[in-house]
Amino acid sequence: MAAKRVFEAWKGSNKFVFGGRLIFGPDARSLVFTLFLIILPVIIFCVFVGRHLRHEFSSYNAGYAILVVTIVFNIYVLVLLFLTSSRDPGIIPRNLHPPEEEFRYDSSVSMDVGGRQTPSLQFPRFKEVMVNGHPVKVKYCDTCMLYRPPRCSHCSICNNCVERFDHHCPWVGQCIGMRNYRYFFMFVSSATILCIYVFSFSAFYIKVLMDREGTVWKAMKESPSSVILMAYCFISLWFVGGLTGFHLYLIGTNQTTYENFRYRSDDRINVYNRGCLNNFLEVFCTQVKPSRNNFRAFVQEEVPRAPAPVTAREPESDLVGDTRSKVEDDLDIGEDLLKISQRRNIEEIDEDIRSRGSNGPPHNIISDIDSVLGSGRAPTIRSEARHSSWGRSGSWEIGQEILASSNVSERSYVASKEVRQ
Repeated sequence: MAAKRVFEAWKGSNKFVFGGRLIFGPDARSLVFTLFLIILPVIIFCVFVGRHLRHEFSSYNAGYAILVVTIVFNIYVLVLLFLTSSRDPGIIPRNLHPPEEEFRYDSSVSMDVGGRQTPSLQFPRFKEVMVNGHPVKVKYCDTCMLYRPPRCSHCSICNNCVERFDHHCPWVGQCIGMRNYRYFFMFVSSATILCIYVFSFSAFYIKVLMDREGTVWKAMKESPSSVILMAYCFISLWFVGGLTGFHLYLIGTNQTTYENFRYRSDDRINVYNRGCLNNFLEVFCTQVKPSRNNFRAFVQEEVPRAPAPVTAREPESDLVGDTRSKVEDDLDIGEDLLKISQRRNIEEIDEDIRSRGSNGPPHNIISDIDSVLGSGRAPTIRSEARHSSWGRSGSWEIGQEILASSNVSERSYVASKEVRQ
């Protein structure tokens, strides 16, 4: 069986093309609609507006520059869209196993296994790391089995942990993260400039026609495509223009969209803010980090893991040892109580004999003891199992038979004493 490549065994929801060379999100089909919204207006502009403006500028045929700039700038926008949607946004590779160094046994959360309560294996949900001298909590991801780095989040659509996660953009069909945020902002801002460009020259062409026809209504009737382009660009500016302004604010304050929406109501310090100028330099003038994933590499066979060390069960072994020692101590206590009860009966007999002195006939002390201890059945110890949360500990108590035997012995001794007197 041929070995699989990483992109073939990928557990995320991404789509790969050209043998894993390009990676897209699961909603990559939305790119077709985005391309349609960008290319179609430019084609309409070049055919119905820009073509008529070629000779409106007498000096050096400047009107041709309008078409050239439109086409070149449109290609530039499409390249930025491609760089945003087809590259790794900063996916952190998943672990094959949970981090063993974080194992711990929580006795407060136990599982019933075969009638026995065992401590449950737990992971700390959060850890603290230091960022610019401030403690920052990082969360454990159950899906990727790792502690997410600061500013990292798990995208529910792509099913990956992404570094410096900003948001998942359905218009580009990809997550926006550390490795493609720069291209995303350049795409949005360039689309805004393209909208302004098309809107401006469409309005200029309406003015040219108005000077020729005499009224604005005749000009609009002469070139309805210009009116449609102006309306389309005006509506688009509310989206791409507003998005550009919003991300300018985020870059200036060194925030992500995810952080801004989630922690907006919290009065927490932004530990990543380095000042407006340095924040812009960090986004546009730093080298893009290489991808952590080699999607075309062959999947390596999993190496069998060594068995977990015995010390991992220390909490359970300690509890079992304590239980055994407790049972032994309870047995010793029960035996001592039995001896004390026997010693009490013997001392009462001896004291009674001494009180009689030489007036009464001598009695055999040993026979009296035997009559007391030999009457009835031998004292017994009743065990009553008391199950703790571990189901192993027990406690021993003196049964009621001991007290009953002691009372019978005392009554038989008093009766024999009255007969002899």
